[in-house]
Amino acid sequence: MLAINEIARAYHLMATARAMGNLYENNRSTCKYVHSTSKGHEAIQIAVGMHLLPCDYVSPYYRDDSMLLSLGFTPHELMLQLMAKAEDPFSGGRSYYCHPSSLDETKPRIIHQSSATGMQAIPTTGIAQGLRFLEETASPLLVKGPDGELPVVLCSFGDNSITEGEVSEAFQFAVLKQLPIIYLVQDNQWGISVSAQEARAMNAYEYAAGFKGMHRMQVDGSDFVASYFALKEAVAFVRQKRAPLLIHASVPLLGHHTSGVRKEFYRSQKDLDKHALKDPFPALRRLMAMHGYQEEQISKIDEDAAVIVREAFDAVCAANEPDVEQVTAHVFAETPVTQELGVRQPQLGERVMMVDAALHAIEDIMRAHPECVLYGQDVGQRLGGVFREAATLADKFGTHRVFNTAIQEAYIIGSTIGMTAVGLKPIVEVQFADYIYPGLNQLVTEISKSCYLSHGKFPVPMILRVPTGAYGGGGPYHSGSIESTLLSVKGIKVVYPSNAADIKGLMKAAFYDPNPVVILEHKGLYWSKVPGTDPARMVEPASDYILPLGKAAVVTEATAACVDNGESACVITYGMGVYWAKAAAASFPGQIDVVDLRTLYPLDEALVFEVVKKHGRCLVLTEEQQNNSFAEALAYRITKACFNYLDGPVEVMGALNLPAVPINISLEAAMLPGEEKLRKRLAQLLQG
Repeated sequence: MLAINEIARAYHLMATARAMGNLYENNRSTCKYVHSTSKGHEAIQIAVGMHLLPCDYVSPYYRDDSMLLSLGFTPHELMLQLMAKAEDPFSGGRSYYCHPSSLDETKPRIIHQSSATGMQAIPTTGIAQGLRFLEETASPLLVKGPDGELPVVLCSFGDNSITEGEVSEAFQFAVLKQLPIIYLVQDNQWGISVSAQEARAMNAYEYAAGFKGMHRMQVDGSDFVASYFALKEAVAFVRQKRAPLLIHASVPLLGHHTSGVRKEFYRSQKDLDKHALKDPFPALRRLMAMHGYQEEQISKIDEDAAVIVREAFDAVCAANEPDVEQVTAHVFAETPVTQELGVRQPQLGERVMMVDAALHAIEDIMRAHPECVLYGQDVGQRLGGVFREAATLADKFGTHRVFNTAIQEAYIIGSTIGMTAVGLKPIVEVQFADYIYPGLNQLVTEISKSCYLSHGKFPVPMILRVPTGAYGGGGPYHSGSIESTLLSVKGIKVVYPSNAADIKGLMKAAFYDPNPVVILEHKGLYWSKVPGTDPARMVEPASDYILPLGKAAVVTEATAACVDNGESACVITYGMGVYWAKAAAASFPGQIDVVDLRTLYPLDEALVFEVVKKHGRCLVLTEEQQNNSFAEALAYRITKACFNYLDGPVEVMGALNLPAVPINISLEAAMLPGEEKLRKRLAQLLQG
């Protein structure tokens, strides 16, 4: 039996949500930013908020404003985001209505929420993955409820989002690891103008049957009482059994898709009338009357809600706009690593291969930080990475901290958002740069924007290792370079070390950086197998060595005499380009500076510009295909900053503009820059 006070509370919340939706509709010119409301979905959403605890996590979707009210957020708080005001508690005026993020300790925690349909599935499942780890390790990071309750995670969707492939990746991982997560699917039969019949062969409940180990429920999401008890049962089950469960809730769509996509554009009157029959508001009103509430009492609740909503709206309309001077704030969280620290070259140190230096850096990190975990394809105990880049780590730290995943690049990358939200520090790997693209959506849509759109609340301190580059006939799907693609994404840092000492120091700095860092690791430098790359093997730095991101180095230096006589030039490069440049420079003794960028973002512009101004002649060298590359963009920046010091145009040299690296070794060499080709270009540059 449901207590009358719970019914009354639900009615008050629903009346508030309905008043908000009506006010928005009646003030469309004022509510100018695109928004959706929960009209028709209120019952199931309110039931969610009535059963979650502050130790829990929830990921609402863009139509879940009733859920947010039920969780304890006020109309005033929600409207601050609706109107994109400075005091918007979720994003500071940067994101849409009902795109929350919250660290409020009195409510369930909410990570950054995006608009990309279904994309919250992976980050939210990552939260459940992290909670499972904290439980299994008895970590002090695990936060429980007031009576020792274990936390649960709830991820909310519209039904049409279930057709997204990344939702399947999340479901697969959840059932494989038996994670404590509820997937709430609100099915209103529409995906904007696409009907259920057009979009899918089955609903979410039927689809979930294909995931062995996924528990399932169906409920009439317009019936508050049924929804209340369904959520009560679901939350209790997941809280106790620690297993995934999907709730399929049938709901009517009574409002518009959004304020800009009106229901009358694409829905028939017959369809609208059919949905109106399932309106949860009059049904709950009748339930109030059945439990003894008089009509005037119920109307008073409606009136009071309307007054509260109106007052909140008026206050928000008068609230301050965001300070445009702060528009660049929170792209990144501040890093504590700003200086090179520790011993780079111990006196009795031994030379190690680059792959081993990276391995040892991670070993140091995992030994010092129990919150660090490592996962990806083939990095687990059996193989330790296809390049042996994770060898022995599972043996040393356990298969709960170092483990394999399925071939799920999106899950590998996106799950780190949830893992970091519970206090873990993941290092993950995509096996080859060519295979990062299935995971790019999570990197771009979720990870890169999390800190900025959550107004600094949810930076994502993860490391993504990516073996990259061409050598020895690796072929078209194992040789690609992706740095220009990555550098077009704002909100991530990109590192590209060229030797053992640098990769160890940069790996440490990346771990302590509270932001997402992608480390591009050239396969041809791992073991110094490519002729001329033996110097990539270096004396291994001490375990305390840290090299800050954004610090380039001059690795070959011209003589003062050549510089003074105007007989010098500089090469700006990174990765394998460092070795091509050093080899080519040997043909021009004392005439060439070679700058190893080491980090591509943040970029050490100060050193680059200083070196270019010293010489007046510059060539930017990259292994990537040249057209529209990072190298060409850097050449422009150099030209703009150093124009008055240049003796001629800044040159760029990259690979041929082909769609892939051919597998034949001769064709591979024909495509790539190299020592001989660079030597000819430098001769021309020096003569100019």
